[in-house]
Amino acid sequence: QVQLVESGGGSVQAGGSLSLSCAAPGRTLPSHAMGWFRQAPGKEREFVAVVSWSGSNTNYAYSAKGRFTISRGAKNTVHLQMDSLKPEDTAVYYCVAASTYIGSNSTKYPYWGQGTQVTVSS
Repeated sequence: QVQLVESGGGSVQAGGSLSLSCAAPGRTLPSHAMGWFRQAPGKEREFVAVVSWSGSNTNYAYSAKGRFTISRGAKNTVHLQMDSLKPEDTAVYYCVAASTYIGSNSTKYPYWGQGTQVTVSS
């Protein structure tokens, strides 16, 4: 069983920044892409961003482009730098991993973290 552990959530005012990280402690996920989804209260879970195993390919949701940056650290870690945050970015953010897939279909990601809360106040 693969465990993904998120860190870095919190509260910030609109226009501020937060950085999220995710790791798979004690595991190596060869060739696995890693990324993020989010779910706001009363809304469907939605894709945010994903990065390939090598770090050379990324995919962003339209809402994240230009404000969020996803990157790989060590091969089983991923980071999400979120700038210019808006109240509508408030959600629980989930780390995901999948073998090679870098699309936005949540059903293609077999591994999910427990989530970390991000709250942006106006």
